[in-house]
Amino acid sequence: MSSAATFGLPRVIGHRGAAIVAPENTLAAFRVAAAMGVAMVEFDVKLTADGRPVVFHDDTLFRTTNGHGRLRDATLEELERLDAGSWFEPAFTGERVPTLEVVLSFLASVGVGAVIELKPCPETDERTAQIAVAAALEYWPSDQPPPLLSSFSRRALRAARAVAPAWPQGLIVDRLPEDWHEAAAALQIVTLHCQERHLSPVAVAEIKRAGLAVLAWTVNDPQRARTLWKWGVEAVISDVPDEILAEAP
Repeated sequence: MSSAATFGLPRVIGHRGAAIVAPENTLAAFRVAAAMGVAMVEFDVKLTADGRPVVFHDDTLFRTTNGHGRLRDATLEELERLDAGSWFEPAFTGERVPTLEVVLSFLASVGVGAVIELKPCPETDERTAQIAVAAALEYWPSDQPPPLLSSFSRRALRAARAVAPAWPQGLIVDRLPEDWHEAAAALQIVTLHCQERHLSPVAVAEIKRAGLAVLAWTVNDPQRARTLWKWGVEAVISDVPDEILAEAP
């Protein structure tokens, strides 16, 4: 199992690419993040109706595409016909919902690391993890540091561990659950990804004493980022990674 140190967490991680600057979870957003000098990006993976892993956040299509209905009911061919950019700005018209393969291939080509959030549609935790992580193993170059696999779903993380036992994992939480110590040990995670509003110096210190790196989401205020780093947070996930990078120690 990798440790937080071995996969090299940067101070700033681009959230869904650079989600305030370009349409989230599109190649445009990842290109923008790479051009900003972001060393790592976080993005969401779900499965299509025909079991293809795509980079997409919501259960439904209407917010970030011109489609309707549920993502889980659409085939990859149907998704590829949708516009995933014009909702954000006309300049991004024609952006598509990218496959995991396309995103990982691009990131690897420009030397940007990945935090892959396994974001299952309801009741598809294990299947999403199994298919997505198997695909990531195929597409990610073995000579580069492996992606960090993350999820709110403990079932997804357990399924991912069976597929990629050596890849690092992180559990995403809103508020720290009472059993986080036990969960961290059982899942063999190396990072805990916390909602920044619910962090405190005491909580960060306790997590770090347990041997875990702390990631905070979603941090778009540079002053807040500086405070979190002062507390000992290793990395902040941001929609405006360029602004936060400018303040990084």
